[in-house]
Amino acid sequence: MSNGSGAAVGDEWILIARKDWRRAQRNLKDQDSEAAGFFLQQSLEKYLKAFLLKHDWKLRKIHELDALLDEASKHQPALESFRDLCERVSGYYMAERYPPLSDFELSVADIRRDLKEAHEFVKSMFPRERLPLLKR
Repeated sequence: MSNGSGAAVGDEWILIARKDWRRAQRNLKDQDSEAAGFFLQQSLEKYLKAFLLKHDWKLRKIHELDALLDEASKHQPALESFRDLCERVSGYYMAERYPPLSDFELSVADIRRDLKEAHEFVKSMFPRERLPLLKR
């Protein structure tokens, strides 16, 4: 990780977010909804951190998308419309990492729906970001 400006460090986080986006899609193609959900959460976490770093946020060890969204919405209030998505996808992290604490099943349809909405969310933060969407 570089010690450069917030914008430069944010760009590094975007590279990792893209990798996790591709992992989510690969796992979805393989019908592994839990892994796809986990990597979707990871991707959105990194996109949110990249967005915040570009706004001079001090990097913190945090995984909750809704808490990151609280901070991001201060810079771009329209992001608040993705609150439900962030709350759902935060649960995917817990489901994969802490199975005894999770009692909900993730379906491929759930992840497909959230991936489509997540695409809109990422484009709201980074309008020039080119993220592929899975074909049915």
